Amino acid sequence: MEEKFLQALESARLEAEKLGVRIRPVKTMADARRCLDGHRESDGFNLLAQKGRLELTLEALSTKKQFAPLFTDDQANNALNRLLEAGYF
Repeated sequence: MEEKFLQALESARLEAEKLGVRIRPVKTMADARRCLDGHRESDGFNLLAQKGRLELTLEALSTKKQFAPLFTDDQANNALNRLLEAGYF
């Protein structure tokens, strides 16, 4: 499941690049979890929000039901709160 998440995140990163938004690659689940543990959005979050493409963010992918078991409740809540504040849902 971790590999599928990282593949989905890489696909989203490549799609974001087509929109002119550069996002640093996330190579490991530890990196993804660390981003969600932090106090700020992932790279490109605000630019993707401006373009109406928050579905391409680490935060959005981490809240998908299929990937929920990969993250702690705190990480999932951080992601959800960031998305809610940006008007995603």
